[in-house]
Amino acid sequence: MAKPLVPKLDHVCDLTVELDPIREMGAGRAGKRRIIPIIGGTVRGERINGRILDLGADWQTIFEDGLAELDTRYAIETDDGATIEIINYGYRHGPPDVIAGLARGDDVPPDAYYMRTHARLETGDPKYDWVNRTLFVGSGARFADKVIVSLFSLL
Repeated sequence: MAKPLVPKLDHVCDLTVELDPIREMGAGRAGKRRIIPIIGGTVRGERINGRILDLGADWQTIFEDGLAELDTRYAIETDDGATIEIINYGYRHGPPDVIAGLARGDDVPPDAYYMRTHARLETGDPKYDWVNRTLFVGSGARFADKVIVSLFSLL
């Protein structure tokens, strides 16, 4: 009997997501809650190029052990005029001193912590219909005023 194929990754684009300051909400049911507004950015890659629109946010929960649950929703406008919604969910965690450095806005090497996501993209534009039926994963890096996510499709 043949085994299923092992998935491969194909780089789609890099998202540079510009952020407004964090809005702390205080304690929630599961941990500390906060909202980080998404105010723009760029999208560059082999399959998608454009800009991130000034709308959307990352609704985060920070658990007692330092795990950050990332839950974002925003939109891309491609260079050729399509609008693509992106919903990105993931985790960021690492050693306490590294996470404290990120919180201060220090320049922390991305390989010092774990930041991974899975994304759903959706559009009504026929040029990008392929995103509606593709699974995506991402690897991220957090900086003082932005996040960079390399987005890959699963083949």
